[in-house]
Amino acid sequence: MTIMKINPRKFTKWNFTMSVLGIVIYIADIAADLWVASNYFCERQYYLVILTLAFRLLASVIVQTFSYAWLKEDCNIPDSENFNWIFLLHFLHGGIFTRYWFALKDGYQAAFKHNSSGNKLTESTPDDIHKCAIDAVTDISMLRVFKTFLETTPQLILQIYILMEHDKVAFSQYASIITSFCSISWSTLDYQISLRKSLLDKNQFAGVRPRLMYLLYKLFTLTSWILSIALTTILSIVSSLILLISLWTLGFSWTLKQHTTFCKSKRMEFLYRTVVGVILIFTFFNVKGEKTKMYIVSYYTTHVLVTLAVMCGCLFWKTSVTEQFYFPFVSITIVLTLGAGIICLIIYYSFFHPTIYFKQDSASDTVDGLAREREKEGISRIRNFIMQ
Repeated sequence: MTIMKINPRKFTKWNFTMSVLGIVIYIADIAADLWVASNYFCERQYYLVILTLAFRLLASVIVQTFSYAWLKEDCNIPDSENFNWIFLLHFLHGGIFTRYWFALKDGYQAAFKHNSSGNKLTESTPDDIHKCAIDAVTDISMLRVFKTFLETTPQLILQIYILMEHDKVAFSQYASIITSFCSISWSTLDYQISLRKSLLDKNQFAGVRPRLMYLLYKLFTLTSWILSIALTTILSIVSSLILLISLWTLGFSWTLKQHTTFCKSKRMEFLYRTVVGVILIFTFFNVKGEKTKMYIVSYYTTHVLVTLAVMCGCLFWKTSVTEQFYFPFVSITIVLTLGAGIICLIIYYSFFHPTIYFKQDSASDTVDGLAREREKEGISRIRNFIMQ
């Protein structure tokens, strides 16, 4: 067991660098999708253009909706008041870029410009400056999780399916697949770091080994599952749709049973639960942060059984798939990444989970005082978000 002492409210230069990397990956992912869509258009494969852009547009609309709703809540602005410029930015799908601008601005001030006396002009203390930067980055992290599983992951499955189904491939498809994998890996890791950093009563997600093990666990299990869904689509598009709808129904129903309270309005809460149902199709998140062991065992047992069913379907139901040149590589990758992912999951939860690997310094009166002060200010939005 390792005991580490870290200031939970400090926005460091490393955090700023990671925020810059995040926006670079975000833009690269958009550029790659537009590139591959333009190639489909030039080849007159218009249905592929529609599918490629539909995922991005739908995800962007949902992300902008949540971003706009959060800004109204944070600013305490009623519907009747003039909030047109904020609405216009989000209507033009520029909300998250605006958030990135302010997050980088606040982050730069916190990481490079603050001093012990704070900002005398705004009467902001160093703690206020760091808190502002952390809260801004945390909101972006939550929005990026939505975007990742509403757009990037389905987009990745689509491009892998096209790659396996069609003999003719383009470099843009490989670029889209690579950037999608980078975006998924980054958003899941960054979310976990932001989650722990923003909640003062939670142990931080600190150290290289825990982050690496968590990244490998997510990357391997997601890779295996994404390839399994793509292979299911090759077997039968109808079967793939039935599988995805069934998994979403289970995830949505479980979220309803948890009685989540993430949003203030009933309509936004329903949308939130719908989105969480989509997220649960692809990876495990515990919406309440309770009884994780039982839920995670059930979740990945289901994934293993479905993966085995897909492999058996290829071998005994549609043997023509096994004759394709890609099948040996894909099937071996599915099995190896699934096994490696489960091993990394067990190692992570046994040795590197923040409740085990990190122990908050019990003598730190500053941390306890900040936690109590934060509770007086109001419960952090991310506290009611998907936990792990």
